[in-house]
Amino acid sequence: MKFIILFGPQAVGKMTIGQELEKSTGFKLFHNHMTIELLHPFFGFSKEMFQLSDLIRTEMFKTLAVSEAKGIVFTYVWAFNMKEDWDFVQRVCEIFESAGNEVYFVELEAELETRVQRNKEASRLEQKPTKRNVAESERELRASMETLRLNSVEGEIERENYIRIDNTDLEPDEVAKLIRERFCFERSDDK
Repeated sequence: MKFIILFGPQAVGKMTIGQELEKSTGFKLFHNHMTIELLHPFFGFSKEMFQLSDLIRTEMFKTLAVSEAKGIVFTYVWAFNMKEDWDFVQRVCEIFESAGNEVYFVELEAELETRVQRNKEASRLEQKPTKRNVAESERELRASMETLRLNSVEGEIERENYIRIDNTDLEPDEVAKLIRERFCFERSDDK
């Protein structure tokens, strides 16, 4: 199995590109808001919600790692200046690698104004109810830039299976194609 961790700042296009990868490769998309949207109505954006989210994700990863799944695309907002995010990524990689699976890192970056526009897109708001207050979501997006580093610095990701893509001016299917080509992922309709 191939496990792709698709990471980058908010509204960079992770879910949309993940959907394109799902369509073109047959890999299953597990976007980070799947657990957030499940738990938020009960706990809000609390410490407890994030702990439960990590627990659910971890248990899903353990089961998926030994499943017959062809591939999993997981989206994540990775704060590079937070040790707990590094620890989470390391734990997830260990789950998949210890089961003999391959892990791939795909980092996305885009200009701030592009992300602000993407933050308002209908597909995002449909899949992510907690983002429907667009003004608040945009405020959080901008404020996070003051305290969090949501893209790596050169050389920080020390993995062979790694690609960084500036998708400011690229369509999601173009980005999915770049990822498929870089890692030689077959199209699901290839025989």
